[in-house]
Order: sequence, then structure tokens, then C-alpha cells
Amino acid sequence: MGIPLEGEIIQIQSYKHNGHIHRVWEETVVLKGTKSVVIGGNDRTLVTESDGRTWVTREPAICYFDSQQWFNIIGMLRYDGIHYYCNISSPFVYDDEALKYIDYDLDIKVFPDMTYIILDEDEYEEHRMAMGYPEVIDKILKANMNKLIRWIRQKKGPFAPDFIDSWYERYLTYRKF
Repeated sequence: MGIPLEGEIIQIQSYKHNGHIHRVWEETVVLKGTKSVVIGGNDRTLVTESDGRTWVTREPAICYFDSQQWFNIIGMLRYDGIHYYCNISSPFVYDDEALKYIDYDLDIKVFPDMTYIILDEDEYEEHRMAMGYPEVIDKILKANMNKLIRWIRQKKGPFAPDFIDSWYERYLTYRKF
């Protein structure tokens, strides 16, 4: 597994458990790249869905990927504060093509006041059955959902005060105007 370099523009590829591509974010600037953590920033980046549909993100975002955690976190900077979208996923891998992970459907949406809602539990159950998630994966994912909720409550990692803002300031130094 390679390490993306600070300042490098990379693609992010999300897959499903069955190996099919789920979603691709075209351009994310690497703000920190190590074997264990990748932090990236993007704004108005092109996203391509598995069916070929495309859309463009609406606001700046800071993306946090951890090679030891079964989740990733996106902090979106909006007019009313930072909104987070958290994906329960495999830990990331990076090769010269892209940063890659498996999306396991379960998501948590966190609002600026740190309240949150769990999303897509029905989709998770549907895909768990259809794609035959092994029991060990099901247990890992549920344990990591609980860990992610603890991070939110404790304001740990990307949920810490000023985490997203400070990385966004760094992102602005790379942004093309």
C-alpha cells in the first residue's frame, strides 16, 4: 500500500462488499498522508455514481480516513456550521490509482450541535443478506458503529473543536482560484 503525498490530488473510490464500484469522487487534495491516516479536502468536486449519474458537491469538505478504523468521516462546512457524514466502511487502502474503501451502507449524520441520526439501517440489512456479509464482518461493523458514536459524544478526532476548521485553512493554501 502506498502513501499519498501532501498536496497531491487523488481520486476516492467507494466499493460495495461484492467488489462493484459504488461512487467515485474525482478530486481531493491530500492535506496529510501517512500509512495510518489520510486527511483530504475538496470543494465542488465531481462525483460519479455506479449507474453513471454525476453530481457536484455543494460545499467544502474535509475527509478523514483511518487505516485502523472501520469508518470514515466527512466534515462539510456549511453556512450554519459543520455537518458530518460518517460512513461505516472498511479501513482505507491507497494505491497509485486512488484511495479505496468498501462502503457498508450504515451512515451517521451529525449536525453542528453534535446531535446525530443513524441512516440506512434497512439498506444495510438488505445488502447484508444479498451480498452475504460474514458474521465476523457484521460484528466488526456494529462494534465500529458504537466506537464512532463514542467519538461523536467525546468530540474525538474530526469531531474535536477546530479540527475541521484548521484542516480547511490548510486546504485553502492548495486551492486554485
